[in-house]
Order: sequence, then C-alpha cells, then structure tokens
Amino acid sequence: MTLISLRTLVLLINNTESRKYSGRLYIVATPIGNLQDFSPRAISTLQQVDLIAAEDTRHSGYLLKQHDINTHCIALHEHNERQSAEKVIQSVKAGKNIALISDAGTPLVSDPGYHLVKLAHEAGIQVTPVPGPSAMITALSAAGLPTDRFCFEGFVPSKSGARKSFYQNYQNETRTMVFYETPHRIVDSLADLCEALSPDRVVVLARELTKTFETIRNDSAENLLTWVKADPNQQKGEIVLVVQGCSKPQITEISPETERILRLLMAELSLKQAVKLTVEITGERKKGVYRAALSVQR
Repeated sequence: MTLISLRTLVLLINNTESRKYSGRLYIVATPIGNLQDFSPRAISTLQQVDLIAAEDTRHSGYLLKQHDINTHCIALHEHNERQSAEKVIQSVKAGKNIALISDAGTPLVSDPGYHLVKLAHEAGIQVTPVPGPSAMITALSAAGLPTDRFCFEGFVPSKSGARKSFYQNYQNETRTMVFYETPHRIVDSLADLCEALSPDRVVVLARELTKTFETIRNDSAENLLTWVKADPNQQKGEIVLVVQGCSKPQITEISPETERILRLLMAELSLKQAVKLTVEITGERKKGVYRAALSVQR
C-alpha cells in the first residue's frame, strides 16, 4: 500500500468515526439587534431542527415568533448547562437534530455553550456552525482601529480593584483589544481604563449596535469618559469597548529629579494629579511621566 493511499484510508476512518450519529448539533447565530440581520439559512435551520436549546426561552421566543419558527425550545444557560448538555447529547445520539442559540449574536462568544460543544466533539457528533452577527466583530469592523491583529477579552470585571488590575495587564498589549462592558459600570470602567492605560489612549465606544440608538464614537479615553458622564443616554444598552493597542515599545526615561518629584507627589496625590503636576513643574512629556508613574505604582 502506498503512502498516499494509507493517508486516504486514515482520513476515511477518522471521518467515519467523527460521524457516529445521524443527528447533528447546529450552532446558530441570531441578530444582536436588527431583526433583518437574521440569515435565511439560520431561519431555515431553526425551523427544521427537532429542538432548540436557547439561553433564555422567553427572550428568544419573540425572535422566533417574528420569523414563524415554531420549534420547541428548552433552556440551556450558564446555571444549568452541564445538566442540560447531557440531555441534548443523548437526544442527538438518538438521531435528533438540535440547534443552540444565545440571547443575541454568536453562541459561545461570552455566552453559554462551551461545555455542550465539547461534549458533542467527544461523543463523535457532527457540529455545524451557522454563522451570523457578533457584537465583537461588528464593533471591530466599524472602530477605525487596526484589525490585522486583535484580542477579545470578554466582559471586564465588575469590582473596581479587579477591574484596575485587569486593565493594567494590557498596558503593553500591542494588538487592538475588544472588551464587553455593562451600562451601569461604563463610567467607572472608563475611569479605570484612563488610569491603567493612559487618558490619551484611543478607545471606541460602540453602543446598541444595529439598534435604533446605535452609537459608535472614536476618541481618547479621557474625552470619552467626559462625554459619557455628561450624557446619561450613553450609559444605557449593550456596550463594546475597542481599545487601541500600545505603540511599539519606546523606552522614555525621565530624569532622576523628575522621578524624585513624581514620587513625592504620588505619596500625597492620586496618580492622575501627580502626573499632571509633575509635567507642569518639570516640562517633561506627559506620556513618559505617566509610564514612570505606573511603574512606581506597581
């Protein structure tokens, strides 16, 4: 037997083993706002499967009704995923076709479903994605920041201390960064981002994407914070933050005297105030003083 035919045989065996069951698990993306973003393939799939596993059956019920989808739904969310996933897997093994949807967008992207999909692969069940909207990709495409390399880090921590440490971990990240944030924390989150990364860092706030009050604003972190504070309407809805990566490392040393002044001021003032006064006293560049202040703080 030749090497080529042996490889072909191995591929055929693997393909057969990966399709032990006639049922399939479909991962179906749903609109993040505008109902017209629901693809014909997604609608058709949800109409034809035997069962839909939804993050919130009541929330998804409205969407399904609008598109004449009458397929029975069960709940599969973060609190019951492990128990429900086992039942879904058994149903697929019995020949049922089942679709997984989240409240909005693409399942598993900061949404439940990982455990279910992992079990499906382990059981040799065919997993078929039906792609569509994603708030992360939608925001990134309209942000006006580099998209050749980026990282998605999901939801920002809710507690202030954890949030500050979280942002500080990305001080030297050169890729564009994408975060999810909730409306009632957006002001505090932007304030912490200013302190951890720099008030001058370019940030895009994308809010209520594809919806009636969609807002996409590209500005410095400091200006965005001022704007959001002044307009309570910007503190509502689903929010995505797209953050400019830091420039290639440029070592900027401040003079020993500037560092001495900075340390004295930081002992009595907030980081932001200490940096501002140090720049005014010494004439040093703000970015260099700010980086030095972060080093002192750490």
